[in-house]
Amino acid sequence: MTHQDDHDQAPLASTFDPLAALRAPADPDYDVYLTGTVFLDIVFTGLESAPVRGTESWARGMGSSPGGVANMATALARLGLRTSLAAAFGDDKYGEYCWETLERGEGIDLSRSRTVPGWHSPVTVSMAYEGERTMVSHGHEAPPPWGPPTGPPIDEAAPSFVPAVPPPPRARSAVASLRPGQPQDWIREAATAGGLVFADVGWDDTGAWELAELPDLAHCEAFLPNAAEAMRYTRTDCPRAAARALTERVPIAVVTMGAEGAYAADGRTGETAEVPAILVEALDTTGAGDVFVAGFVTGTLAGWPLADRLALAGLTAALSVQEFGGSLSAPGWGEVAAWWQRVSSLRPAGGRLDHELRRYAFLSELLPGSAPTWSRRRAVPTLGFRG
Repeated sequence: MTHQDDHDQAPLASTFDPLAALRAPADPDYDVYLTGTVFLDIVFTGLESAPVRGTESWARGMGSSPGGVANMATALARLGLRTSLAAAFGDDKYGEYCWETLERGEGIDLSRSRTVPGWHSPVTVSMAYEGERTMVSHGHEAPPPWGPPTGPPIDEAAPSFVPAVPPPPRARSAVASLRPGQPQDWIREAATAGGLVFADVGWDDTGAWELAELPDLAHCEAFLPNAAEAMRYTRTDCPRAAARALTERVPIAVVTMGAEGAYAADGRTGETAEVPAILVEALDTTGAGDVFVAGFVTGTLAGWPLADRLALAGLTAALSVQEFGGSLSAPGWGEVAAWWQRVSSLRPAGGRLDHELRRYAFLSELLPGSAPTWSRRRAVPTLGFRG
């Protein structure tokens, strides 16, 4: 795949704008802003089992794509949100590939991003097997001002830095990853400027699990941890109880429960919603959590009911795990429309499919006409074939 091929495939999100009815001339230029570390992801799939020490394993599939914060940025852009990303990019072929894929291929604004001379791109190799994944990463902190002058190796699962500059643009929303004991000034700035902040959190390696260690939670509109994280932070033994407890700290709490789906609670209205997971055969779960958050952000900005937001988040995450890679596995509205057309055409007499038909009926009024026919850009084994 050449860079020209990337450019010629117009972003599918351009076919549908979920916020079209809400836009006004005085609105911010961007729907969502985010910042973080961009990795080059190399994903191996189709492994029979975990690699065994001293042996060679062959994977049936392989894909390369931008990773790290690029997973979230791409998922947001493919759902039609005007997305701005601030990140450091390596001054190498990996960095060039990631930049062109995000800016030219996905239409993501990179005006606040920079290529750092002499700095190589962080890389993650992910191995998917038995419904799980194992990752090996390598990278160094970007030099100032994009990162601290010293520090431990960066970790894609819990990035150890967020760029200190530039300040966030005016945007409807921002997506952040909270870090225990490490407040981030840009989150407060984004909220003060009127943006709705949606946040998740990584595993607390200290073992403290204290909400007081997440001061940026006070600036957030919604907090989206997984069940294990939510229960540890709230000292509860039920993810639903954890979500309700979290609304004492943040207006909306969403707890993902894996195969059980997701549960959300709105502390302002007292409303709760639960949507079961859509059962699919997962090829690669990389980036599924980011896609879930992107779906929930989209529905929130569009003003949808809580249950519909949760439903779109779960659906987009389910669609994403059926493709290679993190960022380029994210679905657009074409995939959402195609899924809905297939489900609604089956006209089930009852059971789980009947539930999905009723739960996702809001898509009939939302999606215009037939699903677009062109395909999304997907992860490929190599960075680019020569033209």
